[in-house]
Amino acid sequence: MRSAHPKVLHKLGGMPLLAHVHRLASQLGENDINVIYGHGGEEVLAVLGHLSARWTEQKQRLGTGHAVMQVADWVKADGVVLILYGDVPLLQLETAQKLIRHAGEKSLGLLTVTLENPAGYGRIVRDNEGHVMRIVEEKDATPEQRAIREVNTGILAVKGSRLKGWLTRLTNQNAQGEYYLTDIIAMAVADGVYVDTSQPGDAKEVLGVNDRAQLAHLERLYQVDQGDALMEQGATLRDPARFDLRGEILELGQDVEIDVNVVLEGQLRIGSNVRIGPNVYIKDSEIGDGVEIFANSVIENASIGAGSRIGPFARIRPGGTKIGEDVHIGNFVELKKAEVAKGSKINHLSYVGDAIVGSGVNIGAGTIVCNYDGANKHLTVIDDGAFIGSDTQLVAPVRVGRNATIGAGSTITRDAPDNALTLSRSKQVTVEGWQRPTKKRS
Repeated sequence: MRSAHPKVLHKLGGMPLLAHVHRLASQLGENDINVIYGHGGEEVLAVLGHLSARWTEQKQRLGTGHAVMQVADWVKADGVVLILYGDVPLLQLETAQKLIRHAGEKSLGLLTVTLENPAGYGRIVRDNEGHVMRIVEEKDATPEQRAIREVNTGILAVKGSRLKGWLTRLTNQNAQGEYYLTDIIAMAVADGVYVDTSQPGDAKEVLGVNDRAQLAHLERLYQVDQGDALMEQGATLRDPARFDLRGEILELGQDVEIDVNVVLEGQLRIGSNVRIGPNVYIKDSEIGDGVEIFANSVIENASIGAGSRIGPFARIRPGGTKIGEDVHIGNFVELKKAEVAKGSKINHLSYVGDAIVGSGVNIGAGTIVCNYDGANKHLTVIDDGAFIGSDTQLVAPVRVGRNATIGAGSTITRDAPDNALTLSRSKQVTVEGWQRPTKKRS
């Protein structure tokens, strides 16, 4: 990966590769999850140590068989062990369940795949009757064996008692001097255990990540699946190839339209008849019915009420902003930790932070809520029906009363009363006979 970070922490769909694999393991029901880690283990634990698993370090990197040996003491003899890989994130639950069903006292479940170009993979060697005999790693394979297109994925399911016995018999007598887990296949055959192979529904399920190009390839495959799932639920994607879901949509209403280059991240709830314009980014938010989000808007950690309009070029920063129904947040408006009640409008070029805005309020262009004094944040309250003229500064803490009007160009430092006009302006002066300066000639 040419990275300072462990490969399994690189993200696919906004989530570390290893987290995808752990999620699959968790979906298999009550079981013990063991994670064997090596390079960059401290960082892996710092990022993913909260996941429910037993974490074991492989201090010497002596192959896949040696990795599994690290947790042999935890293997239950009467259980089934499913072996997965932290850099193979697209395996489907159905494929894993099928593999587990193949594992017993007299059988072993092995996942294989047939590839047009099998270079780099261990080959599945079968006898004349089609029974699996062994797996040969490419570096140890003959030219005839390298021509085989059916390859090992490394993913297998095996009875615990069988696995424990075979691990004790592994050796490192091979070209790489490693303990190959794949050698247990030949041991199984020798012990009269049937190797029951299955293949995934799609070869992409077993693709691994070894470099940035492969990661990008898997990202697009993953996003295609995400987009297909949304369209099956009734959403319209204007161009599925230009859409990214880096999280989870917990609720999705009917007739949602999503334009190009939209990125959805974290956990989201999206109501019915929502329209999301191009180049929009939404994270950890709830979007109500009938909301329209115009181009190039950014929404984080917010709740948007039904019928509201956001953007274009609006930014709602993290902080738990709550926008009521039928609110207009216009172009180049920024909100932070604000509550805006039903029917209010902030249409142009304004900043409203640490504020409670009532219903039916109109905030004019260029209005700034001055919420920070250099040390602390302070609250601004604008009551129902207030009208804030353009180019106003509200210096918090301050309150604007119900149906109050603030004259354009004012700096408000004290509370403005209900039903009154408040303004602060210098007297306009005209200087007769004044001439504009001109440049002096050299």
